[in-house]
Amino acid sequence: MITSILARPLLRQQAPLSRIDTHLRKSIMSQRQAFSSYFVTPKEVNDAMRQNAPTTISTSPKVIPICAAWFMPNDPEKRTGLEIFKKSRIPTARFFDIDEIKDKESEYPHMLPTCDEFANAMSKLGVRKEDELVIYDTEELGLFSAPRVAWTMRVFGHPKVHVLNNFRLWVKEGCPVETGPPQIPNITKYPVPSYNTDMVVKFAEMKTIGYDHGKEGAEDIQILDARPKGRWEGKDPEPRPGLKSGHMPGSTSLPFTELLDPETKTLLPKEELIKVFEAKNIDSKKPIITSCGTGVTAAIIEAALKEADFGTENDRRLYDGSWTEWALRVSPTSGLIQSSKVSQ
Repeated sequence: MITSILARPLLRQQAPLSRIDTHLRKSIMSQRQAFSSYFVTPKEVNDAMRQNAPTTISTSPKVIPICAAWFMPNDPEKRTGLEIFKKSRIPTARFFDIDEIKDKESEYPHMLPTCDEFANAMSKLGVRKEDELVIYDTEELGLFSAPRVAWTMRVFGHPKVHVLNNFRLWVKEGCPVETGPPQIPNITKYPVPSYNTDMVVKFAEMKTIGYDHGKEGAEDIQILDARPKGRWEGKDPEPRPGLKSGHMPGSTSLPFTELLDPETKTLLPKEELIKVFEAKNIDSKKPIITSCGTGVTAAIIEAALKEADFGTENDRRLYDGSWTEWALRVSPTSGLIQSSKVSQ
């Protein structure tokens, strides 16, 4: 009886301390600022990961690196993203395979997966909705396929997504690297998301835009093509055998390499990106659609527009099927595949 009477005041004194402690922990977590921009530097990511080192018992949000390594099907060295991921990666990184996490019923290479397929993939990667994701590429290519995966994450509404600028610098600056067989993450239950249709353009709309180009009263929509200029002009072949090269009516050639530093393959600073867009006579007040071969490097242009805050967020979209779908679906006599010897 004496013990219980004495214990009650102690319990009453401890409760406020416990509440203060909980409040303090929440306050500290809320003060951990998200990265300041869509693109993040190796130092920012390395510092964030050290400050928020994952543990098996922690339930707090994690900073998770996601490797998006991918190589073109005509890669002369026949490299694959998975091989490169296993060879060298950011510690605790998981591999997002764009050749697997896609609409497998589509004949086109990299169409977005369904909401259920996306949730299943994220669960297998051990990702939770509250985790902060940093998508990165390969040391070999610099910035290439990471923007596509980051764009995919945003289409399906993941709240915190960033792109590392880039893994080549990460290695050069001596940030930690992991080799050997990667650890298999604990499976989570990622909620089935909704799909943001406002970020995606499909074939039917693109075909209408193509037919309407140049007509009086038609909406002035800008199409930016990330493929090499020779393919846009129709002079050079597409990497996929039998696919006709050329461009959509009214599109502008903007090879994604023009948005990158030639040595580091990092995205150019905001001011330089704006100069590139302005040199191409792109109007920030008009809608913009990005395209490429299969929807991968089109996301580099989309990411550059986002990082430079060029144009309105709701007026920047990506054509998912891109040139592969376009060249396979439009009629050769429709006039919707054009070639040009005039430089733009």
